[in-house]
Amino acid sequence: MNRRHFLASASAAMVLPRPSFASAPPLTLKAQSVTQQILPEGEGTTAMLGFNGSTPGPELRLKRGAQASIKVENALQEGTAVHWHGIRLENRMDGVPVLTQDLINPGDSKTYSFVPPDAGTYWYHSHYISQEQVARGLMGPLIVEDDMPVDVDHDVTVILSDWILNQDGSLVDEFTDMHSVAHAGYMGNFARAFLSRDEVRQADRVRLRLINAATNRIFPLMLSGVSGSVVALDGMALSQPRDLSDLVLAPAQRADLIVDITGPVGFEMQTGQGGYRLAELRVSGENSERKPGPLPKLTAPNLPAPGSPAQHLTLTMMGGAMGGHHGGANIWSFNDVSDLPPDPFATIERGETVRITLANDTAFPHGIHLHGHHFYEVAADGSLGDLRDTTLVAARESRDVLCVFDNPGRWLIHCHMLSHAIGGMRTWVEVT
Repeated sequence: MNRRHFLASASAAMVLPRPSFASAPPLTLKAQSVTQQILPEGEGTTAMLGFNGSTPGPELRLKRGAQASIKVENALQEGTAVHWHGIRLENRMDGVPVLTQDLINPGDSKTYSFVPPDAGTYWYHSHYISQEQVARGLMGPLIVEDDMPVDVDHDVTVILSDWILNQDGSLVDEFTDMHSVAHAGYMGNFARAFLSRDEVRQADRVRLRLINAATNRIFPLMLSGVSGSVVALDGMALSQPRDLSDLVLAPAQRADLIVDITGPVGFEMQTGQGGYRLAELRVSGENSERKPGPLPKLTAPNLPAPGSPAQHLTLTMMGGAMGGHHGGANIWSFNDVSDLPPDPFATIERGETVRITLANDTAFPHGIHLHGHHFYEVAADGSLGDLRDTTLVAARESRDVLCVFDNPGRWLIHCHMLSHAIGGMRTWVEVT
């Protein structure tokens, strides 16, 4: 794209499809070809994939602790599967071909049934050739509602993504370009945010649910027109709200913010060339009833407390451009093994606490996602840090995480830079 297009990515924000709520009959998500207005209005449209006629797909709203049933119909010309990212569900519903299910073939359907145990911000996306199907649009937001509604005037979902687009809006098919896979991955020349509403009032108190649905891009974010705090990460409430500065989301990570509106809201990605506008939330009118006061707190996570580690494992990220030699048969590997091995990286007894050192021996950052669980990032002083399901490990650095593996099954661990995952950075653990 030329610079005019590149810098005009969010002159107007697309409003997400209306929420769908869980009820007795299953919700239905139909994977199909769609045509979407990704570029600003008046520019070309983009042929993509989506759910229920749009990308992102509809916002699913579920009740914590209540049975949810979601029927996925496949109207594509290829197979698919849907992963419910961040939900601590039963293994057979996790949506991972080979490990937990067969493909949903063209013309077939599968009903996923699970009970979400945690309120918070999650998302759903394809987990089959996901470096392509997610980039083409097979993804959407999933919200597990709080038992007691949070005192805000609006609850706004913000989905971030990027694409490589031609001038006419057509999508450039470089999802498995080997140069991209060996470097930072499929990185778009156009980025934007999709918002669930496009207008608020001055002085409104708003909950913003930010979801990085890009396949590879890390979003360093800056918001204008608001004052407030980060209150949750990856669906899990923080014990103490956090300042809005230094807000960085790796692919698949989420952040919940509670903010007061002080003016038109701008969402910007920080780049080497300055701020890149992703979206705007208009202000119309003023909320004269909202009185200043402390931000509400979210309900604390209800996860088992970690005990003394029964195992201390090391998962080393290897390969890629400017990386050293490794024993894997693909571009990237974990511990000298590329792609999904026949045997698990580790076998863990249910309820065991395990410490894992995530060692990044490569020239690129990696966002490592563990299915079916949340884990604590371990701080430099050994204390427990944030609860996450996806952690960003910088190039040539390492991070320890501590996880209580209380969910039985075969659980995937992979880089959520999806180009790196297809390039070999995938493994799994078995919880018995």
